[in-house]
Amino acid sequence: MKSVDRHLTDILATVQPLAPLEVDLERAHGTVLAEDVASPVALPPFDNSAMDGYAVRAADVAGAPVVLPVIEDVAAGDSELRAMGPGMVTRIMTGAPVPAGADAVVPVEWTDGGTVRVTVHRPAPAGNAIRRSGEDVHAGEIVLREGSVIGPAQLGILAGVGRRRVLVRPRPRVVVISTGAELAEPGTSLGHGQIWESNSFMLAAAVQEAGGEVFRAGAVTDDPQRFLSTLEAQLVRADAVITSGGVSMGAYEPVKEALAPLGKVVFEKVAMQPGMPQGFGVVGDDDVPIFTLPGNPVSSFVSFVLFVEPALRKMRGLPEGPPRTVRATTTAYLRSPAGKRSYLRAVLSGDTVAPVVGQGSHQLAALASANSLVVVPEEVTELPEGAEVEVIPL
Repeated sequence: MKSVDRHLTDILATVQPLAPLEVDLERAHGTVLAEDVASPVALPPFDNSAMDGYAVRAADVAGAPVVLPVIEDVAAGDSELRAMGPGMVTRIMTGAPVPAGADAVVPVEWTDGGTVRVTVHRPAPAGNAIRRSGEDVHAGEIVLREGSVIGPAQLGILAGVGRRRVLVRPRPRVVVISTGAELAEPGTSLGHGQIWESNSFMLAAAVQEAGGEVFRAGAVTDDPQRFLSTLEAQLVRADAVITSGGVSMGAYEPVKEALAPLGKVVFEKVAMQPGMPQGFGVVGDDDVPIFTLPGNPVSSFVSFVLFVEPALRKMRGLPEGPPRTVRATTTAYLRSPAGKRSYLRAVLSGDTVAPVVGQGSHQLAALASANSLVVVPEEVTELPEGAEVEVIPL
């Protein structure tokens, strides 16, 4: 059987980062920056007040309490050049430009709130409550590096430095297709021998969490030609395709029957549990990567974590490699078949990890209660309670 590491290496050698494109800020969330972004101006671009209060000369309020005349108001967005002389104050709002001549802002809470004359009860040192020009970003300074994932804060700074469009690697568009004549859409009535289809919903959500844009094509029957027709129709909007089911050794395996003759998708046994039957290759004129995962729900999900998510990371332009792991101590005795790398569903809490009850590849409820996978190497068949293990957080 093929090793897990070799299978991932082959996948990552095939998939490539998506080509950069320029998008509006509204479409940039979740993408990966494909350029360094610098600020054309200092941020803030001018000295401004950090709070509502009074712009003063620190020397004039050093002997507080003092009473001083209020000469004018200045609000945020004020575009006039303003100045004030000794012994005067200007009422100022948060974000408003500090008038020339002032070197401190007294918060309104330190005063009686006067509008003609104000009593200042406490002294304010020079620089108090003033945001200095350039204290956040200097003009020309790079604020985001290529390879940054654009989240809410990153969108904020892009807008804050005046960018309306930005060069990014887009979110991969991923089509998810389930196969099986026994599958019924959730919300419909079950016939004899049917089950509600769950894999496409699970995998679609996994794609979204991995930063992709997903199109759930639903389930198709065990007819290879119908599967091929569905696949061909979906390729026009796909950077990658994920299928579940139809890849095992028995009869009625539509994915394998449809794709194996084309010679561009390889079906193999990978030395892992769950998820031994795997397929990967490319389809269509544009050589779109296709991941053909096993149909058992847990096998399908574990396969996504090990193989699809790392591939999506590379497609997004992020550092490539296997899933992140941590070390923890197991709270129970563990068993694993010889020659296969096991991924046991478990609950990770601090530096301990407890396997869940129900390790079958069909036991979706047990998977739903887990937040991690305990990795048991191929050469290990038993681990005692208290052993240190490698864990993949989910």
